[in-house]
Amino acid sequence: MDRRPGVSVRLKLTLSYAGFLMIAGVLLLGAVWVFLLRYVPDRAMLKNPDDRPDGVFPIRSVLLDVFAPRAAAVLVFLLFFGLLGGWILAGRMLAPLTRITDATRTATKGSLSHRIRLPGRKDEFRELADAFDAMLTRLEAHVAEQQRFAANASHELRTPLAVSKALLDVARADPDQDAGEVIDRLHAVNTRAIDLTEALLLLSHADQRSFTREHVDLSLLAEEAVETLLPLAEKRGVTFETSGDITPTLGSHALLLQLTTNLVHNAIVHNLPEQGTVWVDTGARPDTVVLTVENTGEKLTPQQASTLTERFQRGTERVHTDHAGVGLGLAIVKTITHAHDGTLTLTPRPDGGIRITVELPAAASGAG
Repeated sequence: MDRRPGVSVRLKLTLSYAGFLMIAGVLLLGAVWVFLLRYVPDRAMLKNPDDRPDGVFPIRSVLLDVFAPRAAAVLVFLLFFGLLGGWILAGRMLAPLTRITDATRTATKGSLSHRIRLPGRKDEFRELADAFDAMLTRLEAHVAEQQRFAANASHELRTPLAVSKALLDVARADPDQDAGEVIDRLHAVNTRAIDLTEALLLLSHADQRSFTREHVDLSLLAEEAVETLLPLAEKRGVTFETSGDITPTLGSHALLLQLTTNLVHNAIVHNLPEQGTVWVDTGARPDTVVLTVENTGEKLTPQQASTLTERFQRGTERVHTDHAGVGLGLAIVKTITHAHDGTLTLTPRPDGGIRITVELPAAASGAG
C-alpha cells in the first residue's frame, strides 16, 4: 500500500516526551507560585529598628522580577533536555521495532531463513519478535513443502503425458498395430492422470479450509466406506472387522468421507497377499471422536510409518497394482485431518501392518 510520507514514530515520541516534561515544569512553577509566592507581601513593610541595618525584606514584585527570567531559562532547558533525552529514549525503545521491520522487508524479498532472535527478557516487542520468528519458520516450511509438492506433482503429471505421447508415436509409426490395445492403454494412463488431478484439487480445497461445517457421524462414514470398498476387499482376499459407537463431529461430509475412504482403501491395498484383515473402529471420548483403521501387512519401523503421509510417498509394490493410486492417499488424509483441527497418528503394529488413528473435535451435544 502506497502511503504519503508522515512524521516518524520516533519524532512523535520525542515531542511527546518533551511536551510532558514541559507540562511538568510549568506545573511545578505554578505550584511554586500558588504555595509560596502568593504569600509574599506585594508592598514594603515597616522594619523593626532593632533589625540588622543590612537586612532586606523581599516583596512580591521584586521576587517576580528575579523569578520570572530564571523560570523561563529553566523551561528552555527542560525543552532542550526533553527533546534530546526523548530522541535518545525513543531510539532505544524503537530499536527492536526497527529490527522487526528490517526482518519483514527481508522476508518480503523472498528470504525466509532470516530470524530476528531479539535478546532480553519478555516484553511486548520480544513477544512480537518471537511470534514473527515462529511465523517465518512455519512459512519457510510451508513454502519448502509446496515447492517439493510442485516438483513431485510435475513429475507425476509428466509421466502419464509422456506415456501417452509414446503410445501415440508408436501407433502412428505402426498403422497395423492393434488400435484397441492402444486405446485401452491410453484409457488407463488418462484415468491415472485424472485421478491425480482430482487428488491435487482435493488437497488444495482442504488446505484452504474453504468448506462448510456440518454435523457428521464418522461411524456412518466408516460403514459407507467399507460397503463401497467391499468388492475390492473380496477380490484381494481381505476381510473386514468393524465396530464402534456414534461419533458426531463438525466438518465437511464430502472431505471426511474422502478421508475415511482413503484410510480403508489404503488398508486394503497395503495388506497381506491373501487372508488379510482390516479393522475399522469408531469411538467417542469426552471432547473428541476417534476413527481407527488398522490392517495386517508387512512390518514397518516407526521411521517408515512417519513418512507415509508425505505426498507422493508410496511403496514400490503399489506402483504396479490395479489400484496403485497416485501416492496422495494418506497425504490427503493428513491435510483433511488438520483442516478439521484434528490429529493423525500412525503406529506400526508389532505383527505387521499399521494402525492409523484420526482424532477430531466432538460436536457439542444438543447443537443443531
